[in-house]
This record gives sequence, structure tokens and C-alpha cells, in this order.
Amino acid sequence: MAGFDGTTSDTRERGVGALGETGGVNHKGGGLGLVQGTALYVASVLGTGLLVLPGLAAEVAGPASILAVIAVIGLSIPLAGTFAALAARYPDPGGVASYARRALGGTMARMTGYWFMFGVAAGAPVVAVLGAEYVAAIAAIDRSMVPVLAASFFLPPFAANAFGVRVAGWMQFVLTALLLAVVVSVVALAAPAVEPQNFEPFLPHGWAGVGTAISLFVWAFAGWEVGTHISGEFRDPRRIIPLATAIALVITGACYLVLQIVTVGALGPAAGEGQVPLLDLARLGSPVVGAAAVGAIAGIVALGVLNAYLAAFAKLGASLAENRDLPRWFAKGAESGGVPRRALALTGGVFAIWFALMLASDLDLTGFILVHTSCMVSIYAVGMIAAVRLLRRGTAGWWLALVAAVLCLALVALAWASLLPAVALALAAVAVTVWRRIRPRKTHAGRADIVEPDPRAASIES
Repeated sequence: MAGFDGTTSDTRERGVGALGETGGVNHKGGGLGLVQGTALYVASVLGTGLLVLPGLAAEVAGPASILAVIAVIGLSIPLAGTFAALAARYPDPGGVASYARRALGGTMARMTGYWFMFGVAAGAPVVAVLGAEYVAAIAAIDRSMVPVLAASFFLPPFAANAFGVRVAGWMQFVLTALLLAVVVSVVALAAPAVEPQNFEPFLPHGWAGVGTAISLFVWAFAGWEVGTHISGEFRDPRRIIPLATAIALVITGACYLVLQIVTVGALGPAAGEGQVPLLDLARLGSPVVGAAAVGAIAGIVALGVLNAYLAAFAKLGASLAENRDLPRWFAKGAESGGVPRRALALTGGVFAIWFALMLASDLDLTGFILVHTSCMVSIYAVGMIAAVRLLRRGTAGWWLALVAAVLCLALVALAWASLLPAVALALAAVAVTVWRRIRPRKTHAGRADIVEPDPRAASIES
């Protein structure tokens, strides 16, 4: 029988690893409701793109950048819908790695987990530094204090997640509500400055400019995979996750679309000239209030994104340890309702390494963004391929997954020049597989050097 998402019962025969019939590790239903879940999804998607993308898109496409936003909202539907279908059917802290384990085997699951845990993590200090740069600029703080401000952005999210995803969820609700309120305020302040003539000519850079703007906004709408790692913490995953995803898609799409219309209409040709376009927009209505609003947005965005991703990193780390892809000591808290403090500490260590490397590079963000994005597109591609195999052929969910898989493979092709970090982590995953295969041969008489692997994962380990 197929579920509402098109998942077939024969997926159980492919092996479930640490997943049970409903997909969770000892899944009992968590404490996240619709409000908290929606807030976490919104924060994962409505991130630092708010600070720079409207201006950049207007610069390369002019008023037609509005079409780029509409196009990317449409492209986001199959991706978000597929992740929602998988997360609702298989609520597991491993997220995409768990889907890869079911459909493609242990090595691919390990690759996916390493990409997220160690590659996507390179984006964390980027978020913190971007927030700190905005706050420092608006508050007239010396730029030498940016590293200190950036480091301080990590403290509240780590503290909240140390008490569990439910506390982090309520923190996220407050942050997201504040973010939406400030965005609405900025738009309201700038709306009276919108002039019809600023929308002409509509295609100053042709359709090629629209294509460039679309590629920019693709990154603004990334983040749907974060919810898969905390899916086991929802009270009713099958009902809440699809609904939270749909609401978040509408909210984030509306925010970017309205902001783009007002940016083009109010700033006109100057929309892409400033380094802080959102600040330029806010100052049109009120220089003082506008600057304060943008500073608030920068701080809220940084805290919100870090809070949402930390919950995902901690749960994923515990899940990887549960499946022996990381040392088993980190597995505590992988179960639904558990608090993976050991995996959270590991995440803190990974963040600290990336942050130290960023300080050594004099806060040059480019390389870290490339590491983050190359690993992200790789995760999306594997996740959508796994979905095509897991969802019942011919159903709406399967077609969404197929479309999303084609789109994600196209993104991988576009990002080929920056895929070296993802390839390195993939080779590390393969090396673990090779080590597991040769290690049992290194035994003393009557004694093996290793502990037998978890029988639940044995049927699918590559």
C-alpha cells in the first residue's frame, strides 16, 4: 500500500538501518507543533539572502528580476514537496543520509552525512560574520570587533539547543516572528517611494540577465533539508510536516517577491549599486528607524539560521554515530525527544575549526561559501535520487522527486568547479567502507579486532 506521499511498503525490504517501520530511531513523537515547525522551516530558508540578493538580482536583471523570484518559487515546490514527503513518511534524525541509506546503501548515506556534518558546516561562520558585519556597520562599531560579534552569535543558539529542540523551537518562533515583523516594516517604509517608471525598461539585460538572477535566488530558497533531521521531533510528522512546509513556502516566497518588487520600484537603477541594498531601501522611509530595522534583521537572521541548523547538525551527528559512521560515543540523544548534547559539542568543534580558518583568511567568505554550496548541491542530488527510488512510481510524490532530481543534477553540473571539498568528503566515506571490509581480516586466532556491526544496518551496509 502507498502512503499519501507515494511511498511503497516494499521499501522495507531494502533495509532500514537504524530506522524503524515509521522511520524514526525509537520514534515516539516529539514535542514540536505546527507553529514551532513552521518557524524552523522559515528560518532555514529565509536567511542571509534577504540582506544582499534583492539588490544583486536587480543589478543583473533589472525589473525582470521579479520574474526570477517567481521562477525560483516554482522550482522550489518539487524540492520542498519531496523533502516533506520523505520527512513525513520516515521521521529520522539522519535526514537525507537516512533516505540514502534506504535507497542507495551505507556508503552513499555516509557521504551524505559527511557532506552535511563537515561541509555544509562551513557556512555557519559565514552567517555569523555577515550578521556581525551588518551590525558593526549600522552601530558604528570598529570592524576589528567583527570576529567578537560573530562569535557571540553562536552562544544563544548553542544554549537553546543544549536544552533540546523543543526549547530551540520556541526560540525560533520568537526570532521568526521578529524577522517577519521587521521585513514588513521595511517594506511599509519604502513602499511610498515606489515609482512606476522604475519598472521600465522591464528587460534591460535580456533573458540572460533573468537566468543569472534565477541562479542567485536558487541559493536563497535552499534550506528545505534542515527539517528532515528534526522530523522525528514533531508530534505528528505525517500531518504537521507537509503543512509546515507549505506554509513556509508561501511565507518565504511572499517575502522575497514583495521585497524584490519594492526594491526595484523604489530604488530603480540604483538598486544594485550599494553594498547594503536593504539598508538603502529602509532609509527611504526613515533614515534612523530604517537603519535600526536592518540591524535588527541582520542579527535576527544570523541567530535564526544558526539556531535552525544547529538542531539539524546535532541530530544528524547522533544518527551517524548510531550507524557507526562516527564514534558511537556521540550517539546519545539520537532517539526522538532525546537531547544530543555530545553531537552538539562535536558540531561546536567543527564550527570552531571553520571559524578559526576564516579568521586566518582575514574574514574572506568566498572559499567557505563554495565549500558550503558544493556540499549542499551534492546532498540535494543524492536526496532526490533516493526519493525517486523510495516513492511509488507514477504517484504525485514520485513525479515531484523526478523533476527535483533533474534540477539538482543540473545544479551539480553548474557547480562542478567548486566540487573538490565534496569529492574529498566522499572519498573519506569510501575509505571508511574499505576499512570496514579489510579490518575483519586482521584478526588474531579466535578473536576479531572489531565489534560486530549493528544488525539493523547490516542488510544495507555497503
